[in-house]
Amino acid sequence: MILAALLGLASLTANAAQSNVTNAEALTKKYIGIAQTVNPEFVSSVTEGKMFFNRKIKMPNGKEMACASCHTTNPANVGKHALTGKSIEPLSPAVNKKRFSDLDKVEEKFTEHCNEIIGTDCTAAEKANYIIYLLTERTPSAKK
Repeated sequence: MILAALLGLASLTANAAQSNVTNAEALTKKYIGIAQTVNPEFVSSVTEGKMFFNRKIKMPNGKEMACASCHTTNPANVGKHALTGKSIEPLSPAVNKKRFSDLDKVEEKFTEHCNEIIGTDCTAAEKANYIIYLLTERTPSAKK
């Protein structure tokens, strides 16, 4: 009986994670479509997404920031807000079952963080590449 309950819970957890991966993939397709209206030759790229994620931008205070500044260089890891020190759950939807569960919140966070770090909203191509990269990161780094 306990084993059946545990297997059921594991199945629910796996299904929740899979639905968030599916949500992320659907959002990526949306951004690819928008990016291709701007540039019909656009093809999403994990490499471009990783470069965008790790790209350091000099802030007005002189400090360099990147997505990885808070989210670590591996989006499957728990991050830490650079200013507040608050723990941030992994970005990878394969690891964090809550990530990409609310697509309106994803859009809101893209707008907030892109404006905060880059100084403007991210392009659809940047968003597509970013999510494609997050989808590839499925394994948290080994603890040291």
